[in-house]
Amino acid sequence: MKNYQRINNLLGWSVFAIAFFTYASTVEQTASFWDCGEFIACSFKLQVPHPPGAPIFLLLGRMFSLLAGSDVTRVAFWVNMMSVLASGMTILFMFWTLTMLGRKIVNKAVSELSTGELIGIFGSGIVGSLIYTFSDTFWFSAVEAEVYAMSSFFTALVFWAAFRWELIEDEAAANRWIIFIAYLTGLSIGIHLLNLVTLPALALIYYFKKSEKPSLIGGGVALFIGLVILVIINSGIIPGLPSMAFFFEKLFVNSFGLPLNSGVLFFVIVFFAVVSYGVWYAQKKQKVILSTALLSLTFVLIGYISYTQALVRSNFNPPINENNPSDAINYLSYLKREQYGSRSLTYGPLFTSRVVDVKKGDPMYKIDGGKYKIYDYKPDYVFEKDQQSFLPRMYSQQPGHPDRYASLVGLARDPSDQSRYLKPTFGQNMSFMFSYQMGFMYARYFMWNFAGRESDYEWADWAPRPGKSAPLPESIKNNKAHDNFYFLPLILGLIGFMLQFFRREKDWLVVAISFIMTGLALVVFLNSPPTEPRERDYIYVGSFYFFALWCGLGVLGLQELLGRVLKNKAVATGSLATLLSIGIPVMMGAKSWDNHDRSNRWHSVDFAKNMLSSCAPNAILFTGGDNDTFPLWYVQEVEGFRTDVRVCNLSLLGTDWYIEQMKRKTYESAPLPISLEMDNFRTGINDQIPFSENPNVKEGIDLQDYIQLVKQNNPAIQVQTTMGQLNVLPSSVFSLKLDPERIKKGGFVSNQFEPLLTDRLTWTFGQNDITKPELIQLDIIAHSNFERPIYFASTLGSQSYLGLKEFLQLEGYAYRLMPFKISGARDGFVNSDVMFDKMMNKMAWREMNNPKVYYDETYRGAPVVSARIAFYRLATQLIQEGKLDKAKAVLNRCLDVIPDKAIPYDQISVSFIGPLISVGEKARALQMAQTIMNRCDENLNYYIETNGDSQDIRVNLYEMNLVVQQLQDAKLTAEASKYEAIFNKHYQRLGNRLDDGSGAE
Repeated sequence: MKNYQRINNLLGWSVFAIAFFTYASTVEQTASFWDCGEFIACSFKLQVPHPPGAPIFLLLGRMFSLLAGSDVTRVAFWVNMMSVLASGMTILFMFWTLTMLGRKIVNKAVSELSTGELIGIFGSGIVGSLIYTFSDTFWFSAVEAEVYAMSSFFTALVFWAAFRWELIEDEAAANRWIIFIAYLTGLSIGIHLLNLVTLPALALIYYFKKSEKPSLIGGGVALFIGLVILVIINSGIIPGLPSMAFFFEKLFVNSFGLPLNSGVLFFVIVFFAVVSYGVWYAQKKQKVILSTALLSLTFVLIGYISYTQALVRSNFNPPINENNPSDAINYLSYLKREQYGSRSLTYGPLFTSRVVDVKKGDPMYKIDGGKYKIYDYKPDYVFEKDQQSFLPRMYSQQPGHPDRYASLVGLARDPSDQSRYLKPTFGQNMSFMFSYQMGFMYARYFMWNFAGRESDYEWADWAPRPGKSAPLPESIKNNKAHDNFYFLPLILGLIGFMLQFFRREKDWLVVAISFIMTGLALVVFLNSPPTEPRERDYIYVGSFYFFALWCGLGVLGLQELLGRVLKNKAVATGSLATLLSIGIPVMMGAKSWDNHDRSNRWHSVDFAKNMLSSCAPNAILFTGGDNDTFPLWYVQEVEGFRTDVRVCNLSLLGTDWYIEQMKRKTYESAPLPISLEMDNFRTGINDQIPFSENPNVKEGIDLQDYIQLVKQNNPAIQVQTTMGQLNVLPSSVFSLKLDPERIKKGGFVSNQFEPLLTDRLTWTFGQNDITKPELIQLDIIAHSNFERPIYFASTLGSQSYLGLKEFLQLEGYAYRLMPFKISGARDGFVNSDVMFDKMMNKMAWREMNNPKVYYDETYRGAPVVSARIAFYRLATQLIQEGKLDKAKAVLNRCLDVIPDKAIPYDQISVSFIGPLISVGEKARALQMAQTIMNRCDENLNYYIETNGDSQDIRVNLYEMNLVVQQLQDAKLTAEASKYEAIFNKHYQRLGNRLDDGSGAE
């Protein structure tokens, strides 16, 4: 026994060392895209991230950030290393879990195990844990500062603890392990809620140990109890306790006239007094089950109390303070994640349903005069009854989603109303769930990890995919994420699945329930829309963990199969099974290393700095989604770069708490000039101002006057609705008074543009409703008086520019609002002198020219596109001005810092061919044309033969056509004719696909 334990510990720490070395060698050196920049910034200064927050993660992240010492550029690396360590520990506990499961399959005491059986057990632990080490999804999360690595660690630790508890015979010692598991569950809430879905499986483990004669009915009851505990924690404790506290808060403050927070304090004291008394009573009366249950609840609450960190830190008003949970109202909203809305799970409207009525929902409170007062009610929308369904999977009415639903299930337009689709049948509704949500959005991710991945292009398939027999184009074959595992991990997992099912059906049921709860059950619960801003495989990483357990047990199954051939030579079969199986994770690691190695990747930070460097001092910068904003937050909060620029996220600018934060000074950035008050933009107030033209102001309305009318809730711009008086937009045209002489003295308008200055800026906003973010944007513009620079990130959607494109001067990665108009400049205009200095002297693209560095779809998207567009716009402007030498330098600079060998040419790169010829770089242009045409030719052969995505076909045809057009414009007839023949070949092959919208146009 002692020798077994020593080997078990040694091998466990050995696989930990392998995993730790792997992740430490490939870890990102700085802040990755998406939420990582936000989490690192919030860890470094203990700020408040998006709800529901991750307080335990932040506290630990703060400790790791201290290892950077005085070098703030290393803070991100050390917070990333926290994920590396957590992931390595996940593999450690996974190994120990597998050896426990393996021993139960062999079903012998440790002292009775033969050498061959020991080899098989330890082999299963090594192979299974290493397969998970090198699995695509887990490896991705292991090398960045996201919560999923630590969440996986808690999952592995809790399951190891549960199976460890099962081995303990002493009742008192076993109960301590139950309390320990409860404590881990409570702590895991402070990291991510995904860990909670494993509770039903833990209830089964408890039932199987405690029951002398387990039955199907008893197992079902245990499973149901586990689900109840899950619901109690997720829907009771997490949002329920704060809701009860707020009930007493209103009672004590509004009814009893006591100070704010007195009701919350009373509730907390009484609640913990009741729990403490219950524990004392159970101990005194020796009620073991009650005592264990109450102690478990207490330790869950100890972990949950970590959320008070958000409450405490919010009251210090840090720069990042999402939802501002500093009082009872906002704190409750923060914990309940109200900003994300809700989705119907069991019954509700489909996307074809229209609102037929709006009723008053739950009251919305504000603090006024030391009391909680109702200022409005949440709208409770009533939908058409005949357009609702059981299990509404196709529910989203966001732009683009209805068309996507229709294309996926073949819905037609309603003959009586062409503006809407026919109601999906229940069969179509279920078809979307099984084929898209479970098939495309889950099974595809599953196969990435255990069969292989075609590429890292958006919505890439798994590989090798049966039915796709066409030769792969070089663009896919050479893609670093093209990893073919030949189904070997999947086959090994299925062997383990069958072995455990026939040998240890109880353990199999525990693992299977966990696999389903963290996989398919999440698919049903989350009810994902038809499109997502990114791949969401990380959500299901727990499911892949449990299948990897079966992969490990597959070694024992393989050993058994080999034993039938080698006539039960246990040592030989165990060694051979382990040797054959260990090749699978070795292969996975070798194939996947290049597309998980982030060790020399810096552009997320460079992109953020380039965006900020595009702005003049003390600027206001409007940004869009996560990747426009979180990297900027990181470089400002952690590295202290350009803190004079106020980053203003339009995704958050529709929330009252964020608008209030924009109205205060932060670092060197003065408060934003927002004139509206809190009562003008509280939740539910002016969320959307509808357009309703007034003939008296048809020709336009002064923007400052309009904002003032909105501030006053003036009846002149209001109409009566079922919800009361509502502000409207009476004109599609805005104007703003200017002082040309003062503007000239500001020095930011070039001499060439000074003649365009007038005493009024007038533009067409359009006959669109004004959303709250747009209202605040307009307020800022109205009251900035061009005394403070205003910029729009070049990555924003067209609506976010407010119809001002003809007034926007491109200065790198951002457009600056100018007090004059360039008619016809539908995509802004370029000041070549300003932009040349910024692009050539103030920006960096470290390692973007290194073909060994891995850049995935996120990097090849907005960051690279922004750079290439900026270089292209600058070069074409210089060519128009006759500054060919400068234009040549700009084009070559772009092709040198972002070459095709490192980041393949995209749709923007194609447009460089004509300008290159114009500046005398004919050879480089023709080489570029040949590279693009050959690649598109290969791609189209593959996409057409495999009936590929229509968008991929359109993109490649567009690029080919653009090459031909530019060569024709340059009078290079021979080259143009050669490539035109290739284009026509594919165009004719597509035939009818071009006419029905499924191909290119």
